[in-house]
Amino acid sequence: MSAFSIPLSGLAATSASLNVIANNLANLNTDGYKDQSLDFSSVFNQVQGTSGNGDPIQIGNGVQIDGTTSNFSNGNVSSTGIASNMALQGNGFFIVQGNNQTLYTRTGNFTVNSQGQITTPEGQLVMGFPAVNGVVQTSAVLAPIEVNSANSIPASATTNFQMTTNLDAQSATGTTYSSPITVYDSLGESHTLTVTYTNMGGNAWDYSISVPAADQTAPAGPVATGTLAFNSAGQLTNVNGSGAVQNVDITIPGLSDGAANLALTWTLAGANGGAPPITQEAAASATSANTQNGFASGSLTGFSILPDGTVQGQFSNNQTLALGQVAIASFANNQGLTQVGGNDYQANYASGSPVVGQAGVGGNGTITGGAVEESNVNLSTEFANMIVAQQGYEANAKVLTTLDQVSQATLQVLS
Repeated sequence: MSAFSIPLSGLAATSASLNVIANNLANLNTDGYKDQSLDFSSVFNQVQGTSGNGDPIQIGNGVQIDGTTSNFSNGNVSSTGIASNMALQGNGFFIVQGNNQTLYTRTGNFTVNSQGQITTPEGQLVMGFPAVNGVVQTSAVLAPIEVNSANSIPASATTNFQMTTNLDAQSATGTTYSSPITVYDSLGESHTLTVTYTNMGGNAWDYSISVPAADQTAPAGPVATGTLAFNSAGQLTNVNGSGAVQNVDITIPGLSDGAANLALTWTLAGANGGAPPITQEAAASATSANTQNGFASGSLTGFSILPDGTVQGQFSNNQTLALGQVAIASFANNQGLTQVGGNDYQANYASGSPVVGQAGVGGNGTITGGAVEESNVNLSTEFANMIVAQQGYEANAKVLTTLDQVSQATLQVLS
């Protein structure tokens, strides 16, 4: 009887469905794994005439697997505290390269190899946009993301500084107050710049700026002097008799370490038309904040991943610098991707060519650093699906047994 093929196809289909469910359950704890399900369609055999009203009599010939569907919804984000780990939330895939092929993955349990490159546990290189002097080159060819000790920041000389200082309006004439600030020369050597204020009475103060005598080959002495005048509200109104609040340019020549002359600007004017940072009020003379833009050379001490995929390095001189940016690939049809094992996918004609971009741009998802995306398999759903598949298998087996009994009975009658 040809009818045997029908329940056999049902057994094969439900068996395949159970295999998919088993695979989902096996990958319940696989980072980045995407739940799968099977799609089925009927197998049409033939039209066997028509009914009395002319409708065709159509008899099917069982069931067949029509395709697989992957659920690309987000898995939960699990914090790991490992800097190289990344959890992608939203559309897209990480791009990895190894064995002369480019693959795509959602698994972000990356690590760092002995060359300082971010890799998958299998050794595939995580690809991204390179950075030159801290500027990410999004138009450049993708390259491995490197976070090795070769990354460093050269020294940068201080060019401007600012001091938020109050000078005591109640102090006696002749009272002095000194406030130090550390600045850096072109070689990254630090120097203590000291601003000394002297109360001249009548809401006026003299200032004198100096560095330690050992820091200069030239004769020691102040590197800048001048006057500051305040109004009755304690606001700075006059610098060096100019009739206005203006910044002060300072040059420190002949540094002992051989660095270039240090050219500084003391910022006294308030930012964006705001109040100047130097005041004269009836409170103890004090400096509440210092800022300057120079720093010594620094070596890489760590890194973190920003939401847009930027790999931001932290350096020993308290500076940060972009080391690169993790690239994200998106596809017109995620279902068309070919699974190649290891939670990796391969692009093909059905998926379309990858569109490479940045996280958080053009519909791409964002990245959580120091975390991984968990499997999106739902345990309850899989158990429910397993019961349905089991019942389907038992029903088809029962049909097959019944057909066997009917065929045996038929043979007995014919004999």
